Amino acid sequence: MIKRDGHIHTPYCPHGSKDAFSLYAEKAIEAGLKEITFTEHAPLPEGFTDPTPDQDSGMKHYDIEHYLKDVEEIKKKYKKDLTIYTGLEVDYIDGFEKETADFLHQYGSHLDDSILSVHFLKASNEYICMDFSHESFERLIALTGSADAVHTLYYQTVLQSVHSDLGRYKPKRIGHMTLATKFQRLYPPLDSHEHEISSLLEAVRLNKLELDYNGAGTVKPYCLETYPSAAIATAAQQMGIRLVYGSDAHTASGLMQGTDQLIALNP
Repeated sequence: MIKRDGHIHTPYCPHGSKDAFSLYAEKAIEAGLKEITFTEHAPLPEGFTDPTPDQDSGMKHYDIEHYLKDVEEIKKKYKKDLTIYTGLEVDYIDGFEKETADFLHQYGSHLDDSILSVHFLKASNEYICMDFSHESFERLIALTGSADAVHTLYYQTVLQSVHSDLGRYKPKRIGHMTLATKFQRLYPPLDSHEHEISSLLEAVRLNKLELDYNGAGTVKPYCLETYPSAAIATAAQQMGIRLVYGSDAHTASGLMQGTDQLIALNP
């Protein structure tokens, strides 16, 4: 039985819901969870322009202090029934490593647990939010030449994130490592990308990182599987890589999504 959800969003998410922290906590207790991490999208790096239409991929810089304070308060309120960790989902963006490291240096000491994710890909000097919409994925196909090229670029960028020097507060968990499969039923890759995935898993192992075992893909109509898939999750676990279930919930009702497709997790 799943006892921990390590990837939960909050009312501070500009593209999520306004469900209260307390509603997430109550739902988590009701579901039998013992531990959760709130991992709101961190503010995007200074100097980076969010390419999404509403520029709502991360919380605003002026919200970070309020967010940290609110999580501390909810931790105290539910401490008898639920262990709550303060976290962030931090974007790795090629070319903005220094800015990201500076942000983590400033706020990392306030975090218990965090995720490092790739959402933005750089193709032909243009940044695209790969998972924003099927149109954005299609734009990446136009810039790179094929769906397979998009997958390759994604895995290369995630590999860069694993090797990146973001300082002592670099997140210890890699987010949804196969997010490129979000539109796989619409733009199916011809290649399995086994080599890139194997190289990525080996790098995760060598760097002693964890993997976000993300349930959100199971409710995406063009994906319908976890990030990573059961086969990749099994391979990771056999390599000794720790998998941490994450619902990636952006609403309280999204807690526990995808748990019916998970492989059995090692303690």
